[in-house]
Amino acid sequence: MISLFFQQLINALTVGALYALIALGYTMVYGVLRLINFAHSEMFMSGSFLALFLAGLLGVAGHPGAAILIAFLTFIAIGLVGVGVEIVAYRPLRGRSRIAPMLSALGMAIVIQNVVMLTAGRRPLVYPSFLPGGVIDIGGVIITYKQMTILVVAVLLMVALELFVRRTSLGVKIRAVAENADTASLVGINPNLPISLIFFVGPGLGAVAGILYASYYGVATFTMGFVIGIKAFTAAILGGIGSIPGAVLGGFLLGIIETFGTAWLPVITGGAIGTEYRDIFAFSVLVLILLFRPAGLLGEHVSEETMVYKRDF
Repeated sequence: MISLFFQQLINALTVGALYALIALGYTMVYGVLRLINFAHSEMFMSGSFLALFLAGLLGVAGHPGAAILIAFLTFIAIGLVGVGVEIVAYRPLRGRSRIAPMLSALGMAIVIQNVVMLTAGRRPLVYPSFLPGGVIDIGGVIITYKQMTILVVAVLLMVALELFVRRTSLGVKIRAVAENADTASLVGINPNLPISLIFFVGPGLGAVAGILYASYYGVATFTMGFVIGIKAFTAAILGGIGSIPGAVLGGFLLGIIETFGTAWLPVITGGAIGTEYRDIFAFSVLVLILLFRPAGLLGEHVSEETMVYKRDF
């Protein structure tokens, strides 16, 4: 029983690490622009397909040793796509009601998804693993090298992002624009640079998560960004959207809730409901959080000062 618990915990942390990586993109954009970037989920999906294309182009498909190079190139490429999306679809609408950029984000998500569909096809693709194979057996608990790699890579990227935002001059500019873009511009900070930077880093992290996800499950589809994107968005809401530690916490918590809930669902219902209904946990968490704690676990409560954002509607 104990070994089963720890086995499920390892599985939960692996899934949660992927959710957290993607949730960082949502929370960074919202923290600065108060905008939900619904195209972010398609950046996650595009990252997996682009990595597969680069691996074939460079002739290293199926070689785990080339994973770092592929991930780096994919991070840069999808990050630049994110910057382009911000310039084309979001920047012209900056300062208007938040409905307009949200609709623009949805439109960009549809465009990106259809571009990938027309390029790669509708059928699911068997995905070569860029992660090392092998397992470790610790007292009956099986930990694969894939799971270890995902956890290590995800944690390193999260720590690097937190240090970047807190300890660098560019990070200070991002936080200044997030606090008040007008005031930041008065002290010589061009808001466009920090905003472009978050649209570069967020999609880049989502693209790396796409590679890890597709390598872990062995399949990639042009529609996979939708459900995973909603779960990552739920993780951001759960932890407190706009908070980087909150996105990380929310991702891991959602992974734990979903994994353990899915494992117990057939037992509780006597087999009437199987593990194929695992998505209900993410949507249930989203509804409950929005009803009882909209600010999330680590989010800021709405005050008189922050009420000004409601005037955008």
